[in-house]
Amino acid sequence: MKNSSTSKILICLALLAPLAFTQTPNSAPPTTAALTGDVTLIPSDSGQHVNDSSRVIVWLSPLDPVQLVRSNVTKQQHFRVVQHNKRFEPSLLVVPVGSIVDFPNLDPWFHNVFSLYRGKRFDLGLYQAGSQKSVRFDHPGPSYMFCNIHPEMTGVILAVESDFFATSDKAGHYSISGIPPGKYMLHMWYESTSDEVLRALQRPLLLENGNLALTVISIPVTKPRGTDHKNKYGESYDRDPLETGY
Repeated sequence: MKNSSTSKILICLALLAPLAFTQTPNSAPPTTAALTGDVTLIPSDSGQHVNDSSRVIVWLSPLDPVQLVRSNVTKQQHFRVVQHNKRFEPSLLVVPVGSIVDFPNLDPWFHNVFSLYRGKRFDLGLYQAGSQKSVRFDHPGPSYMFCNIHPEMTGVILAVESDFFATSDKAGHYSISGIPPGKYMLHMWYESTSDEVLRALQRPLLLENGNLALTVISIPVTKPRGTDHKNKYGESYDRDPLETGY
């Protein structure tokens, strides 16, 4: 009887052994790629590079059909744009389409955040210090933010159809890591560059395991950054501090 039981145990172990080996490759960590590069801004009227090449947003959109599927978890990310010292912090934010952005008011006075041009249109209305309102950015593109009370408050939220993006630093450097290997389209956005120029900068990329470093990309600055705007009613702001109690 003992010999029979032992034989059965050995047979079971022999059958399970191949299963153990077939599961080993699945436990290996997934391989990813990284993209690095530099951009430089060139004013259209001078042809000379500027010293500050920050605030250029770079992102990758997948071209393979299987990569177009995105989980619902990534679509529900939360971000924050704080209202502090009559400023938006940060004044430039990039988020995946579907993300929720919270707008807490940390100032001791009222604010009224709104965006009525392109991107996601919204009007949060007047709300007091210490309160917070939120917006889901379900439309791709730039949303230019303003405050209906304080004209000096300006900002941009760019919603992109991607989870892989970066913003250039002052030297123009950007880096995107953790990218699954595959085919992508490279996009760039800068507030003071026309849509036509930005479309011309698009290019397909093949990312394999490891790092891909791109050569410097020059971006012409074709339009001045907006410094004047109307309130949400399309009217000029009341700039007399004696007329405003906020």
